[in-house]
Amino acid sequence: MRGLVIISAGFGETGPEGKERQEVLRGKILSYGMRCVGPNCLGIINTDPEVNLNATFAAVAAPRGTLSISTHSGALGLALLDYVKSNSLGIAHFASIGNRIDISSNDLLEFWKDDENTRVILLYLESFGNPGKFSRIARSVSRKKPIVAMKSGRSEAGGRAASSHTGALAASDVAVDALFRQAGVIRVNTIEEMFNVAKGLAHQPLPKGSRVAILTNAGGPGILAADAAVGWGLSVPTLSDDTRKKLAEFLPKEASLSNPVDIIASATGEHFGKSLGILMGEQDIDAIIIINVPIRPPEEIAEGIRKAVSLHQCDKTVLACFMMSEAKGIDLSYDSDKRIPVYLFPEDAVQALSHAYPYAQYQSSDEGHIVAFPDIDEERARKLLQTEGLLKGEGGWLTPDVAMKLLKEYGIPVAYTRAAFSADEAASVARAAGFPVAMKLRSRTITHKTDVGGIFLGLEGEDEVKNAYHELMTRLTERGRISEMEGVVVQPMMEGGQEVIIGMSHYPVFGPLVMVGLGGIHVELLKDVAFSLHPLTDKDPDYMFRQLKGLPLLEGWRGSTPKDTEALKEVLLRFSALIDDFPEIAEMEINPLIVFDRGNGCMAVDARILFTPSTVQ
Repeated sequence: MRGLVIISAGFGETGPEGKERQEVLRGKILSYGMRCVGPNCLGIINTDPEVNLNATFAAVAAPRGTLSISTHSGALGLALLDYVKSNSLGIAHFASIGNRIDISSNDLLEFWKDDENTRVILLYLESFGNPGKFSRIARSVSRKKPIVAMKSGRSEAGGRAASSHTGALAASDVAVDALFRQAGVIRVNTIEEMFNVAKGLAHQPLPKGSRVAILTNAGGPGILAADAAVGWGLSVPTLSDDTRKKLAEFLPKEASLSNPVDIIASATGEHFGKSLGILMGEQDIDAIIIINVPIRPPEEIAEGIRKAVSLHQCDKTVLACFMMSEAKGIDLSYDSDKRIPVYLFPEDAVQALSHAYPYAQYQSSDEGHIVAFPDIDEERARKLLQTEGLLKGEGGWLTPDVAMKLLKEYGIPVAYTRAAFSADEAASVARAAGFPVAMKLRSRTITHKTDVGGIFLGLEGEDEVKNAYHELMTRLTERGRISEMEGVVVQPMMEGGQEVIIGMSHYPVFGPLVMVGLGGIHVELLKDVAFSLHPLTDKDPDYMFRQLKGLPLLEGWRGSTPKDTEALKEVLLRFSALIDDFPEIAEMEINPLIVFDRGNGCMAVDARILFTPSTVQ
């Protein structure tokens, strides 16, 4: 015997004694070279006729099909099996993996990748044992077949409170989103949404584009579907003149022939079938959603649809909505092994399509690659840190000027930045930089300078610089923090450009999380940011930019000159290279990074970098 399923509870989930008992059990099993599912699980099912195994205590007998399911929760597994059956779906394999002393979701993904019986993989996850390994495996699997996952624990509870903007804006759920997105995993929030998506993926081809045609016998539901489609990033284009002409030849004159196509309440099954056939031949449409409000016998409408899809073979995605309580009983099977999935409400069908289209884009896209920068010298950067006083065992925040020097070592353009340790020296540095200048507090412990009045902008002469220096000392003295002042840094004022923030914060389990967004002091208020897990490929910055509501400000808003997003992309990739070379960096931010007009690059104006103790060599 090579495999074992342990359904019994009373192990790691019960406390210290149970964990000890579980470790003894695990050692005993592995010593015999066996593999194990469980303990504390519902069991496993394999519907392959050559195996035909049901090693669960579930009362539901799930029919054979193309879904393979892994769940951390046995109780939820019971609900999933019932949902499979009630949605006219079937399973290839089912595994409730419980405490996972051996077999995990990662193992199952690797098995299902090449399993001919599995078309769609469904996962319910409560935690990640090894997110990096999951990501590598899922990236490989999702290139061949879709993974639909529901991850519980969306709240920030249990996460650490970071002192950086990046940490404050990130939560564990943000990291999960980034992980799934980069691995091509379709994330859903509810069981109903999971099966809405699974029905479409299991029975229909992936949409080749975002253009949707809506065919309905009722105007209201058609409008709801169109609104939902646009809201979820799909498009509902006007149909071509030729298509409308063909529809007009047999539909009542009261019918609306643009899109949605409203064939009115008197529509027969033949009307539905003919209209569907014409839409299937429309070159400028990628998917069709059929909506039927039960006015005529539903089987008549279903028969018209079945005949049309059997006659007009095409590669368009076709979904149906029968707005009736018995919608799940409508059978739109055709050509023996094909089926149009049926939904109860229009939004359900649109939701399924809105997940399928981004996944189709992912599956056909270039995987991307890690960019190497030959001009970067890691050893020289480490020597800089040692020279500047960040010695082994200390750690802590770099002063702003040292942080800027480190960025410069990685090819990130930085503003002229010099330290000064008296009012007279600050005035001398300002004169060399050229007026007007900005003067900022230099401190390893006060990292948010604005909170203590530690920034002075637009200083026009030496006297103004000296006065500002003395004013800064007064403000810190009043707050009882003068001992934390380590001089100031002086920079020339920057003009023009768009402020952007780039950040990184280590997140428990997931590692470094990289952020980009609109910068300046309003970043926490607006929260217009996007995240990706480190390391970044050359494709990740483009995706992150597309998530920003403020992207038009970078692309050219109302006649303004487009900004240098290519330079911004390179800074992000160099930022990622810095994270890779210095895993001892706990938090890091460039805020603001000024992005100038296209072709003029960008420049870091301020930076904060935190090193963990006892790591810098």
